Amino acid sequence: MDRAVPISPPAGGAVDPVERIEGSFAAGVLFLCDHAANALPNAYGTLGLAREQLDRHIAYDIGAAWITRRLACSFGAPAVLSRFSRLLIDPNRGVDDPTLVMRLSDGDIIPGNARIGADEIEYRRALYWQPYRAAIAVTIEAMLNKGPPPAVVSIHTFTPSWKARPRPWEVGILWDSDPRFAKPLIAALTLDGLCVGDNEPYDGALIGDTLDGEVTRRGLAGLLIEIRQDLAGTKEKAAAFADRLARFLRPVLARPELHCEAFFPSRTGRHV
Repeated sequence: MDRAVPISPPAGGAVDPVERIEGSFAAGVLFLCDHAANALPNAYGTLGLAREQLDRHIAYDIGAAWITRRLACSFGAPAVLSRFSRLLIDPNRGVDDPTLVMRLSDGDIIPGNARIGADEIEYRRALYWQPYRAAIAVTIEAMLNKGPPPAVVSIHTFTPSWKARPRPWEVGILWDSDPRFAKPLIAALTLDGLCVGDNEPYDGALIGDTLDGEVTRRGLAGLLIEIRQDLAGTKEKAAAFADRLARFLRPVLARPELHCEAFFPSRTGRHV
């Protein structure tokens, strides 16, 4: 089995920022999980939060890592997952995004981030954000060298309600302007009886996010799948939903147009 080129872990005893799952570079699909973990390096404590706050959605996407690992195993494909909390720095944000390091999340002030300066943001970016993005880039390049251009699936989860308003969608497909992957997958999941959000509960066009920075600009087919957390909140539920997703991903991923480079103008206005 092919192995990705290793990325050196951070110095100084910090946590390795990347979890890599081995898989065939010719699998035709790469799985990502930007918000897989709620871990913080020892030097940051809990960023001033009560420890139970780190078990909430503000710190990571509950269930997303389980689903990602299950899908990677099912497809024999590589996967790249973060190993640090989004509260430290968000790997799914561009370097100029004001939410790259959250000072306030879901109404809660993050004390360890409230007065963060540019030097500390850059330090975290170099030590955590950049190695995660580099691991994705290295894996994509290896896959391009071994087989057809891979399609890329980024796994996230979302809360069942937001600001006391229920969210009806069971799964959301987030995408920019390349319809090759999103349209057939939305159709298949809808036909299966799921309540599917098309760019809900979030818009998939975001300058500098992981797909924009590492996938869309390369002309690869990619999308972000959001699963409602009540459907993935235990390992058993996550496994069952991953298996359900796999049944519909498999025939869509067999489409040849998903494994060709094609460039579509981004809805963000960014030029490829």
